[in-house]
Amino acid sequence: MSADRPSSVTKAVIPAAGLGTRFLPATKATPKEMLPVVDKPAIQYVVEEAERAGLDNVLIVTGRNKYALEDHFDHQWELEQALEAKGDQNRLERVRESAAMKVHFVRQGQPRGLGHAVLVARQHVGDDPFAVLLGDDLIDARDHLLEEMVRVREERGGSVIALMEVPEEQVHLYGCAAVASRDGDVVEVTGLVEKPDPADAPSNLAVIGRYVLDPSVFDVLERTEPGRGNEIQLTDALQQLAASGGAGGGVHGVVFRGRRYDTGDRLDYLKAVVRLGVEHPELGKGFGEWVDEFAAERAAGQ
Repeated sequence: MSADRPSSVTKAVIPAAGLGTRFLPATKATPKEMLPVVDKPAIQYVVEEAERAGLDNVLIVTGRNKYALEDHFDHQWELEQALEAKGDQNRLERVRESAAMKVHFVRQGQPRGLGHAVLVARQHVGDDPFAVLLGDDLIDARDHLLEEMVRVREERGGSVIALMEVPEEQVHLYGCAAVASRDGDVVEVTGLVEKPDPADAPSNLAVIGRYVLDPSVFDVLERTEPGRGNEIQLTDALQQLAASGGAGGGVHGVVFRGRRYDTGDRLDYLKAVVRLGVEHPELGKGFGEWVDEFAAERAAGQ
């Protein structure tokens, strides 16, 4: 992509209609996307990532009882006025950050899987290429995965998925890619299998929650029958695009080797809070010292 030519990818879709059952009872009345990771809700990290990559037109696909998401990306005038009256400019600016983001919302209605959530975004996306960012996958701000995926889309067309090498015993937790050729960390994807048994996995390259999709995926999703879990799987639609011999531009993958935080799993969520906490510009030093002290106490059996 030329440095003086703007990217054709400016829209991002963030599916956020899930029930968050793995975090019950914390998510009984609070959307899982609003669970704090240090001092920001997880969803804000994802929107910030999209904006850093130049995708400033963000659509969040929500469901019932997700009003807190809309409230977070709106102004709260009473709070802002109170902070302004106190002269608390630092907190005022941080509160206004999320309200300044260009975020739209649409309801999924009946929860029928990730593929269906993406299909709900069709009217907003139109005929443009677009990104899909899963709200429980956080990519460290120092790693530029989404920018690299957009670059690959601009150079090669079609759809681009993010891949990560995982141990063989973990492949059943992910969709896995079959690949035909490799150019550094860019691979040609020839097939995808959703959560295979390790013996049946085509590789150890797992699909993680970042996609840059050609709009042709919508027509495929319209024809995709419910699959695993009786849901419309995005992986099944991408499998059809990958197997179609280049129709729609085919599918490429970018193998990611950076820092990823999975906030959709309770244990990994706790790890994410610690990892990001020790690097926080205000809290990191003190928190890191406490973590070291606590680890030493645990090791000493105290």
